[in-house]
Amino acid sequence: MGIFTELYKMIKATVGAIIEKDKKILLTKRNVEPFRDCWCVPGGHIEEEEFTTEAIKREVKEETGLKFEPEFFGYFDEIIPEINWQAVVLVFKGKFRGKVEINEEVMEYAWFSKEEAKNLKFAFKNKEIIEKYFKEVFYF
Repeated sequence: MGIFTELYKMIKATVGAIIEKDKKILLTKRNVEPFRDCWCVPGGHIEEEEFTTEAIKREVKEETGLKFEPEFFGYFDEIIPEINWQAVVLVFKGKFRGKVEINEEVMEYAWFSKEEAKNLKFAFKNKEIIEKYFKEVFYF
């Protein structure tokens, strides 16, 4: 395997969803490694030949049972050498419909305000994602 192939395999493309209700965002607690027992926005890997908007709709549906209407929010670099992880995360915000029903990847879920989320233990670079959201959307 050449260097280019090895590097390419290390970099992942993922999606994340910011689902907001009453100035609180929906976070899920991971039931899988890496970062088991840590909080994150719903999301995951983009599958082969899958459009990003379809990926985020699928991931939200799988993890929360909600139907999600995505609107692009921003992208974030996740470089975490401790776990040999590098990803580009495309984050979407949007409206949702339905009732939360978690799957086996999710231990629990909760709605958090900025203040409530401040001291949570987060997976990946999710703390940066939600801090930017609260700052840009609610201006605090």
